[in-house]
Order: sequence, then C-alpha cells, then structure tokens
Amino acid sequence: MILISSNIFAQNDTTKVEQYCEVLATGKMFSNKVTIDIDFGQARKLWSDNRIKDETGKLKNFNTVIDAMNYMGKQGWTLVTALLIGTGPYVYHYIFRREVLKSELSSD
Repeated sequence: MILISSNIFAQNDTTKVEQYCEVLATGKMFSNKVTIDIDFGQARKLWSDNRIKDETGKLKNFNTVIDAMNYMGKQGWTLVTALLIGTGPYVYHYIFRREVLKSELSSD
C-alpha cells in the first residue's frame, strides 16, 4: 500500500524548476536572415547540429533575430541576458529561462 501511494504522489508532483538554454544567432553570409543554434546543456557530438528545425525536420529559417526571439517566447521561454560576441559575421548569445514541472525533465 505504501509503494502504491508513493508512486501516485510522484506522478502528481507539481514541483516546478527552472530550465535554461543558450541560443546562438549567427548571421548568414550575404543575407539578413539568421541561423539559430540552441544548447539545452545536453551532451553534444563534435559534428552535431542543434539548429532549430520545424515539424518536418527541415531547418527553420528566421528573418531576423527578433523573429527568433519571438519564436522562443511562444515556446514559453523568457530572455535573461544577451551578448554580442565577435566581429564580421556576428554571433549573438542569448540566455533564456522557463519554469517546467520537475517530472518533465529527464533524470540524466
């Protein structure tokens, strides 16, 4: 009986935790569009591609950095800070945060 009740409690856990991600916006050569790479803190392979893709797996193109930020906002993320690093092809680094249920996070 104790095992059953503790399992039910774990499924109804409403504890919220903060989740962070880093978004890198890189300008495309000879274009005003940007490529977005997102880092959720997961292990990355040397040649892994973390750019945002649409539902069909096709690379999602953003018209501007603001377009990408609006997309992140619609996904429930809130901007924490932004940094511009580099010259030439610019690279913006954005840190976003959102609250999620602890049970939604993988236990890596």
